[in-house]
Amino acid sequence: MDYLLLITFLGLALLGVPVAYALCLSVAVVLIQAERPLVIVTQYMFAGVDSFSFMAVPFFMLAGAFMSAGGVTQRLVNFSLSLVGSFRGGLAQTVSVSGCFFAAISGSSAATTAALGTTMVSAMEKKGYSRDWATGVVASSGVVGIVIPPSITMVVYGAIADTSIGDLFVGGFVPGILMGLAMMFVSWYLAKKRGLAAEGSFSLPSVGKAFLDSFFALLTPVIIIGGIYGGIFTPTEAAAVAVVYAMIVGLFIYRELKLKDFPEIVFQAVIGTTIIMALVGAANVFGWMLTYLRIPHHLGEFVVSITSSPVMFLMALNVVLLIAGTLVNASAAVVILTPIFLPVAKALGIDPLFFGVLMVVNLAIGCITPPVGLDLFVASAITKVPIERVMKASLPYLYALLITLVVLTVFPRLITVMPYEILPFVKSLFIGASG
Repeated sequence: MDYLLLITFLGLALLGVPVAYALCLSVAVVLIQAERPLVIVTQYMFAGVDSFSFMAVPFFMLAGAFMSAGGVTQRLVNFSLSLVGSFRGGLAQTVSVSGCFFAAISGSSAATTAALGTTMVSAMEKKGYSRDWATGVVASSGVVGIVIPPSITMVVYGAIADTSIGDLFVGGFVPGILMGLAMMFVSWYLAKKRGLAAEGSFSLPSVGKAFLDSFFALLTPVIIIGGIYGGIFTPTEAAAVAVVYAMIVGLFIYRELKLKDFPEIVFQAVIGTTIIMALVGAANVFGWMLTYLRIPHHLGEFVVSITSSPVMFLMALNVVLLIAGTLVNASAAVVILTPIFLPVAKALGIDPLFFGVLMVVNLAIGCITPPVGLDLFVASAITKVPIERVMKASLPYLYALLITLVVLTVFPRLITVMPYEILPFVKSLFIGASG
């Protein structure tokens, strides 16, 4: 039965059947073979999405859409430009810094890539960057969209793995920053190699002006993380607060968000939410069948018989997740693969929080891993650069991100230090001061 399930799913996926349908149909085939009622599919689909935590998904999507339409993107780019624009390859580095800032608002790698592509590519061309290079760095910088909080993919993992979403958010900060720094270094190196001079000079007044102009946008992640850790609201409530805050900023502070834009923004958020919830529901059915067939148990026994080293297991898992990230949506991959690999990780003594963040980093990098990384196609569609040239231009950034992934795998404390050590210490200081 387990072979029938996996072969049916892979066969349907290779035929181009949408992932949600492929998951449900493969389970239905096994149920028919086992003479079990098909109503199980709908029951477990509903159970899969019947979670309060998943309400954060549409709210974070709405918040990102309102911020993007409200003039936030350009202000974040201007602030990033004031910080690193004077360095060699400054505009390319600006894209990576802007990606980190916008990731703290959007929660989506595709949305981050789209925002950067529509804003930065033309400006880079005017400064002597090739369109291919500009498109490659845009696609690569978008990957941090699901690593730096708030992250929709982390919400999905937290709900499935019963892990604190707030801790997952905080755990994503250091990996996201390291990924951004790695891409900045690549841009500097390429600019030096290609003879591009430094652009302008660093100016503290310019940085201060750009910071003040983007202050309310930069405040968004502070409100979300601070509110969660301050005990003011839950992650789901934080998402709703982010929507209201984004509306206020766009309508009354930046005044670039118009009431006539609301129907289209809400419609797009509904579409995005529907896609993710359908994937989550279908993947829950698939996960139930995996558990019913004891596939995670068998896999765990197999892995433990081969190696008892957590690092070796994680290195092998990295390869699997990178491939998965190229083939399916990151949230879908989390729902499909978490029930399979998390029990094995726990058996090897791997922290579920560390495992979840590392999983998201893997799937994020998969978004620019050839041949079918999602962000490669998003960037190609925006700039009209052929996909094979986008792949080639993004390869140096992919190599740097893979090195970062290995570092995170070998040194798990880079992920756990913020949620387990630094933030509890800071929180204790505030509690002590208030006491």
